Amino acid sequence: MSRKRLVALTTTEAMFLLDVAAMAWLWPLALALLGFGLPRSVPAALAALLYPAANLACLYALGLYQRDVIAEMRNALVRIPLAAGSGALGAWAALVGLSPLLGPVEGGALLPAAGLACFVASGLLARIALCILRRLGLFRRRLLVLGAGRRAWDLVWMLRREGRSLNYEIAFLDIPVLGDVDPRLADGSAGRIVPAAEQDILGVASWFGADQIVVAPDERRGMALETLLECKVSGFPVTQYLSFVEKEIRRVDMKRMELGWLLYSDGFYFSIIDRFLKRSLDIAVSVVLLLVFAPFLLAAMLAIKLDDRGPIFYLQERVTRQGRSFAICKLRTMRVDAERGGAVWAAQSDPRITRVGAFLRRTRIDEIPQLFNVLSGAMSLVGPRPERPAFVEILAKQIPLYHERHVVKAGLTGWAQINYPYGASTDDARSKLSYDLYYVKNFSVLLDLLIILQTIRVVLWPGGVR
Repeated sequence: MSRKRLVALTTTEAMFLLDVAAMAWLWPLALALLGFGLPRSVPAALAALLYPAANLACLYALGLYQRDVIAEMRNALVRIPLAAGSGALGAWAALVGLSPLLGPVEGGALLPAAGLACFVASGLLARIALCILRRLGLFRRRLLVLGAGRRAWDLVWMLRREGRSLNYEIAFLDIPVLGDVDPRLADGSAGRIVPAAEQDILGVASWFGADQIVVAPDERRGMALETLLECKVSGFPVTQYLSFVEKEIRRVDMKRMELGWLLYSDGFYFSIIDRFLKRSLDIAVSVVLLLVFAPFLLAAMLAIKLDDRGPIFYLQERVTRQGRSFAICKLRTMRVDAERGGAVWAAQSDPRITRVGAFLRRTRIDEIPQLFNVLSGAMSLVGPRPERPAFVEILAKQIPLYHERHVVKAGLTGWAQINYPYGASTDDARSKLSYDLYYVKNFSVLLDLLIILQTIRVVLWPGGVR
């Protein structure tokens, strides 16, 4: 890999590759120290691959590729042993379950113990390596932003909070015909401002060593597209502002939304195979989760009944795909008369929530009965959270494109749920819509699997739950 491509890696990509490299070095060494040579049977080969694969999945599921966890080593110290232990235990359980078909794996309990030690060490080693490489200036992405106005400032603000990299070096190309300089950028703290004529874009990109050119002017009339095409054919990727935000921030910028971009860009396509795989995933995972969490569900049902003698389940009308209504099933967490005055959004420390209900909401156990909605086909495991018809009617009048989130079935979890705290206002709904539109536009079964894994992080660290 060339140094230029290495530097252009996002921090998340770099962290993942370093984890893979550390495990590829330490895991074979651990197996050799235990006396395991090259795998000579199917079970042995499967064990050699399954343990590191399970560890990577758990690292992702517990949020160790999240921006804030990568930025602060102390945030990772608790999660690395938890991920290593969960991965080793999961791989061991899978191999035990497959042993009647494939035969036993040598090593017994020694392998998961070795996996735990090895993957804790590899996780720490990879993160120390990332810190050293960042201090050496690697993974610092250089962006040449065409424009220095309000749109350019919005881009800087989002990158600082949500960018996939921790280090950006930004230069703003100030071309008078493309708009005035935003005062918030004028002091140069966000990046240097380079005055230039439109014909000088290629020269500035070469001088700056740009990894990417982002076209973000406030005024686009008169922009020299021939010069940008020259930059592209010279090896400098050129990306339109909204497309860059979608890829880098992983949501749709509702503030600068342009219907033309949404219309002509890729996405919003669902093949028959996609729908079949998604439905198969819904059924398989829901059945497994119901079997696993049945004891917790039964215990919660008993606790609700003993708490106030009221009904255990709570049925409520919600909106799903194509605007259809269905009755969502949840464990009751509020008083029986909680909505005597009509539909109301939940509030922070809502007094209507019962003692048992507070615990069920914090642990998400109250959501388990929705798996029956998934099995019935009214919901999916992954999708936009279903809102009540009264709220949908209000929000659709206030937020453009709100109904577009109903292109897919409502979900038990979703891209907005794992990326945005629980919200109960119009502004929160607008912010969550930016994630819902990203999901609808970029749907894939792989994305569903990644969201399901990330939901584990949200359950274990339930920030923003009300």
